[in-house]
Amino acid sequence: MTNTIYDDGASASPARAKLGAKVRAKLSRNPMVTRIANPKLEIFGRAHFATPQECAAMRAMIDAGAEPSALFSGSSGSEYRSSYSCHLDAHDPLVIGLTNRIVALTGLDPTTGETIQGQRYTQGQEYRLHCDYFGITASYWPRMRAQGGQRCWTAMMYLSDVEEGGETQFAQCGFMIPPREGMILIWNNLRPDGSPNPDSLHAALPVVKGTKYVLTKWFRERPWTPGS
Repeated sequence: MTNTIYDDGASASPARAKLGAKVRAKLSRNPMVTRIANPKLEIFGRAHFATPQECAAMRAMIDAGAEPSALFSGSSGSEYRSSYSCHLDAHDPLVIGLTNRIVALTGLDPTTGETIQGQRYTQGQEYRLHCDYFGITASYWPRMRAQGGQRCWTAMMYLSDVEEGGETQFAQCGFMIPPREGMILIWNNLRPDGSPNPDSLHAALPVVKGTKYVLTKWFRERPWTPGS
């Protein structure tokens, strides 16, 4: 039996580049979507993607299932990521409907999408500078490569306004985006050639006053298969 061979995840990739061009073109054609002008990052936003009622229902789901967030490596990392998070029920009708709308908006293959994760940040909580793509020197990379490969696109939606703080900061690009209930952000974690883009590094800045709720859905380069 021959093992499947994939690229290393860090090099330019015609397949990932083609995927990026497809999503970029679809988002750019949508009059409801705005591209945030920046030469270092492909990032798009759409206001009022979810209704206040949908946002309230999803906040309740997060409150019901939230546990202290862990870093992807599995360590607790409380000094680095101090939020609460949970994976939402993929069979819930509201989650299904939201997933279908994200897929329709982006044109991404639904089979490449990971389970939607909900996050809650209260006063002082944050997630320091990090990337959504996988570093190929990390211990988990061989497993991630087998389960769908690189994370190419991120879709993140704010479920609440925040009285003060809680912005999503793209430090390498020189801008940050404040939370606005119902707004979705979509960005490419890769360069146009399909290699990881270090300028996609971002942080959830500390909440100063209020509570921040977000949903995040990541999309891989190939169909995603969850681990055991």
